[in-house]
Amino acid sequence: MPATPPPRSRRRPPRPPVRPVRRRRPRWAMRAATTLSVVVLASAGIGHSVVTSLDADIARVDPFKDMKNRPRAGHGMNVLLVGTDGRDKIDDTERRRFRLGGAPCNCTDTIMIVHISEDRERVSVVSLPRDSYAETPPHTDQVTGKEHHGHPVKLNAAYAEGGPQLTVRTVESMTHVKIDHYLEVDFASFMKTVDVVGGVKICTAQPLKDTYTGLDLAPGTHTLRGGAALQYVRSRHADASSDLGRMKRQQRFLASLVAQATSSGILLNPLKFRDVTRAVLGSVRADRGFGTDELLDLGRAMRTFSPSSSEFTTVPIGTMGFTVKGIGSTLKWDPEKSERLFRALRDDKPLATAPKARTAPAPRVAVAPQQINVQVENGTSEKGLGQRVDTALAATGFRTTRRPVDAADRTLRRTVVAYDPRWDRSARSLAAALPGAELKAVPGLGPTLKVIAGTEFHEVRPVRGPEPVGKESEVVRGNEVGCP
Repeated sequence: MPATPPPRSRRRPPRPPVRPVRRRRPRWAMRAATTLSVVVLASAGIGHSVVTSLDADIARVDPFKDMKNRPRAGHGMNVLLVGTDGRDKIDDTERRRFRLGGAPCNCTDTIMIVHISEDRERVSVVSLPRDSYAETPPHTDQVTGKEHHGHPVKLNAAYAEGGPQLTVRTVESMTHVKIDHYLEVDFASFMKTVDVVGGVKICTAQPLKDTYTGLDLAPGTHTLRGGAALQYVRSRHADASSDLGRMKRQQRFLASLVAQATSSGILLNPLKFRDVTRAVLGSVRADRGFGTDELLDLGRAMRTFSPSSSEFTTVPIGTMGFTVKGIGSTLKWDPEKSERLFRALRDDKPLATAPKARTAPAPRVAVAPQQINVQVENGTSEKGLGQRVDTALAATGFRTTRRPVDAADRTLRRTVVAYDPRWDRSARSLAAALPGAELKAVPGLGPTLKVIAGTEFHEVRPVRGPEPVGKESEVVRGNEVGCP
């Protein structure tokens, strides 16, 4: 019997390996990815090349030359920002329009310490009043060449006597804060910068008028371009707080400028960044160490900034009108409170202790409500309106008679504040608490103002008097002083 053949293997021959099917990316996606890569690389290159080229054009100054016995370095970066005159760089037409007549002075209008935290997540701005009482270190007068021993001056006079170097030395001596960089900005570069960013929005609850600078703003929101913005930050006679009020407006303006720069994409757009950088650096002076790396570092840091990342304050004043022979009236710092403030800068600590709710603070007025006498009259047929207005004014601090009466004219629509012209500052302060009220001068009325309530009366808005002397300086964040 023949042998049975072995059974056939049921296994199939192995298949050749199957290559994975590659899904083809749509052509539009490939083009988009390629374009994005090119844009990112080009942006980085344009940004670096622009800043590098501008670095060579910055006017240089050496404010730290031969300086000894300086304060110990802290954490973060401290920039002394000085605003100078420079009106000679502005054409005659704009000088007349924005009240910049007269010869330029070799002086400083603005002095600020700008502290950028070590983690680059916070910027703190401390305003130093130009009329602060100061004592200069020994120095050589840059105009006469005469050697000077240390002597009392107003802070802004340090620049006239010894330029940037004496200014830095005086500030370091007063604050014990080591200045890392010096930046000097004049009128021309300020105006150009504001124009390049498209103007800066500011808000005011009361009229701002200064015949010296030509500032004339009604209550409300305004977008200020270069020249008008310069009027706003220069005005010292828009209210009774003089230079202190001007510094508050400068701080509000800086807060709005930061908000504009960080929200409009300027820092992410290389072309816009180029234009702004050219405007800022085209007519400034800076120390030799403030160069390309520092500019790029600050630009990268500010891309994550928001208005709440910035905080502003003024050095606390202990004595207003501190008279010094041969100098005049000065502002003397409060030694304990100012030391506490500058210690926070040295230690890289926030100046504001805790975040506050985003509520608009009561606006300050020239005369405190507690100093204003008011008689309320009901100028309508609405029963009880006079009592309601009287109660609301008294709750806000005004010294009402608590006995409202009916007015002779009971058909009034708009509320009227009647006042003797001799008490015009009190009248404007009262009107600020009554939105939409009309001011009416009545010679011979006397010290008691009249509020004649009309049918359009809506509310009494809280107001505050001038900041009291010696009070701890208010620290505000950028999102608390900007427009709602």
